[in-house]
Amino acid sequence: MKHFLLLLCALCFSDAYSADIYVSPKGSDKATGTMDNPLQTIERALRMAREWRRTNDKRVDGGITIRLKGDETFYLDEPLYIRPEDSGTPQSKTVITSYGDAMPVISGGAKLDAQPGKPMGLSLAGRPVIVRSLWVDGEKHNMASLGDGKKMYPILGFDADSETITIPSNVLTDYGIRSIKDAPQLEMVIHQRWAIAILRVKDICIAGDKAVLTFHNPESRWEFSHPWPQPIINGERGSSSFYLRNARQYLDVDGEWWQDYSTGDIFTARNLTGRDVTVPRLNRLVTIEGSHSDRVHDIAFENVAFSHASWERPLAYGHVTLQGGFPIVDAYKLKENEGLPWAKTLENQAWVTRPEAAVSVSWAQRLDFSGCKFEHLASTALDYVGGCSDVSVLKNTFSDIGGTAVLCGSFSEGASEVHRPWGLSINGQKDAHVLNDAYTERFVIDGNTIINATNEDWGCVGIGCGYVRDFKVVNNTVNRVNYSGIAIGWGWTPMDTGMRNNVISGNAVSDYARQLYDTGGIYTMSSQPNSFIENNTVSAPHNAPHATNFRAFPIYFDACTDGFTVRKNKLETSVWAKERYGYNTPGKSMNIEK
Repeated sequence: MKHFLLLLCALCFSDAYSADIYVSPKGSDKATGTMDNPLQTIERALRMAREWRRTNDKRVDGGITIRLKGDETFYLDEPLYIRPEDSGTPQSKTVITSYGDAMPVISGGAKLDAQPGKPMGLSLAGRPVIVRSLWVDGEKHNMASLGDGKKMYPILGFDADSETITIPSNVLTDYGIRSIKDAPQLEMVIHQRWAIAILRVKDICIAGDKAVLTFHNPESRWEFSHPWPQPIINGERGSSSFYLRNARQYLDVDGEWWQDYSTGDIFTARNLTGRDVTVPRLNRLVTIEGSHSDRVHDIAFENVAFSHASWERPLAYGHVTLQGGFPIVDAYKLKENEGLPWAKTLENQAWVTRPEAAVSVSWAQRLDFSGCKFEHLASTALDYVGGCSDVSVLKNTFSDIGGTAVLCGSFSEGASEVHRPWGLSINGQKDAHVLNDAYTERFVIDGNTIINATNEDWGCVGIGCGYVRDFKVVNNTVNRVNYSGIAIGWGWTPMDTGMRNNVISGNAVSDYARQLYDTGGIYTMSSQPNSFIENNTVSAPHNAPHATNFRAFPIYFDACTDGFTVRKNKLETSVWAKERYGYNTPGKSMNIEK
């Protein structure tokens, strides 16, 4: 009798925790989803789990685990979409993880067939797929360029009225480029203080040792109308620098490639036969999206890799940013009657959009990532857009990221003018709904490793948090970024925007500011009462070779930073960065250890 009861208990326990769904690329979506009979796609597994929850299947009482076959790649035709109906509960989470000895990969890429003497290419529905990233044997190869950021050239002139930039003509004529007909896909990448711009060249006018460039719209309008940041002529450390790319004439270095947009053919500087050549097909790998009234909740990704996402915005719009990688959609200087209700001396306005992300989460609660790997991604890796709370981002690895590794909270993207403090209406009145219900709050970002991020858009950061509160950014390692390592705060304002109780502690930040200045290893903005920066180790900033000033610091308190206690940090300085702290109109409630 005793043995019978033990067996009965074991069976009941097994039933309560048997909601495992197995998935393998070698499986079938008509299968049962067991280990011996796995499904083929993650989409089908999500649907199966959704139906179990809809029908109150008893197997979900202990949670659902979707197990992806380790050491396999799940190539996506479209982004995975996770919606409120996929939500679990605190007692019955949905976990997407691995089984087997290795980590599975969710990929937006496609492999190319490299054959001797033939260009590569990818087509879809009879049309060529245009790409802006390419990896060979897991290593990013760069678009054919003159300089590629390692060597840049100072501009000779910047004229906002004529919307032209003047450069030395030999960077074109020495390579046989005398008009735009010789290089119709030519792009300029230009360094402008704390950001870059990518401008598609429209026309070239050679006049002796100078060349005057004009650019396509809309980026020409944005570049020459917005005052911050713009290129500098004869600044503290010289003029702003540029390099040129996306011309076949520059295809002269092993590791470079060029694609003919008219045919889709991809050419390389050397034969890649037998190599693993991968290009991204998708900008987005995973969209997790709820709403204000119906959030996605209680879902976790564990021990899963996300790889090969594209970044195509520069193809259609160029890329002109305000700060932190946020593209401008309109901006201009106020020429009469400067100021707005919340900033009487404000002399410009700007509107921005959010950069693309491989994994995007919005309106979610308890939506966690742990032990995952994000790699070979051309823009933002993991983005918590807004309306998210009670989140853990733990012990993940981010490497070879084109933009920001982890992005959180609102940056006033969309309809609101970017300088308007969060939670204020157009007439300057507080909006309680925005200040409370929609806030991004209660995050733990702990133990993550970020290396080689911002390698496409230098103006992005390692960890970037906008309007957030009750955040713990702790014990992370950030290494090799072109702007700031960890940035928290937005708004350029001393007003109460809801930001508060943010902790930046125990992090190690090094090899930052590799290209751009007006930055810090740790960077803050605006008022954040009861916040702390403590026990961090921050190296001296990199000696950025093309920076036009010396404004780089281990910790930088940008516009109106207030409310922080700063203590017990190990901050290194150098001959080119002698100050531990940088300041821009800090508030009166700063407690800074000297």
